[in-house]
Amino acid sequence: MLTLLKRHTLIWLLPLSLYLYHLAFENTAIFWYMYTFAILVLMSIALVNYSVFDELKTWKSLTYGILFGSLIYAVLALGYLFFDILPLNAEGPVSAIQTLFAPTSIWHYLLLMFVIVPGEELFWRGYIQQQLKKYMKLPLAILGASLLFGIALAFSGFWPASVAGIVAGALLGILYEWKRSMPLLIITHLIVLVLLFIVMPLPV
Repeated sequence: MLTLLKRHTLIWLLPLSLYLYHLAFENTAIFWYMYTFAILVLMSIALVNYSVFDELKTWKSLTYGILFGSLIYAVLALGYLFFDILPLNAEGPVSAIQTLFAPTSIWHYLLLMFVIVPGEELFWRGYIQQQLKKYMKLPLAILGASLLFGIALAFSGFWPASVAGIVAGALLGILYEWKRSMPLLIITHLIVLVLLFIVMPLPV
């Protein structure tokens, strides 16, 4: 049994990851503490069990990160505007997300920069996506990892967070397989968040 669990880590790791995300979103008053804890646990598991790719020079990671981060932000912003004109009430949930979960202090931004964003990318793209490639073709592995990321974010209680997670997760997954660089993914993810929360927040 232990050999099976060791060889097929997704059997126990996916339920664990979803449970940790559930705990993180359960109480918004301690969200930042619990989410950081969840990501630290998952990131540690990923680092112990898998070697991440880093095949780009630093200046290329920075350049591509700014470019692709801006493109992913544009996709999310256009998607929000599209959903907002439909009778889906995207504005309300997005406003609630910004109120409940957006960073509001310097230590929130530090956690995003040094723990949460690196941890999410190491776990979902660096580990889960790579594990799924053992069982299915690459396009399905990318889609599967992004869907699982979206399901995890669904514990926030707001469907736009889940949709954004699926879309951004798929684009980041494609980028990782294309450029084979974890630093690039982390920079790209950070650029998206900087644009979403500081430079050009979505109009609500």
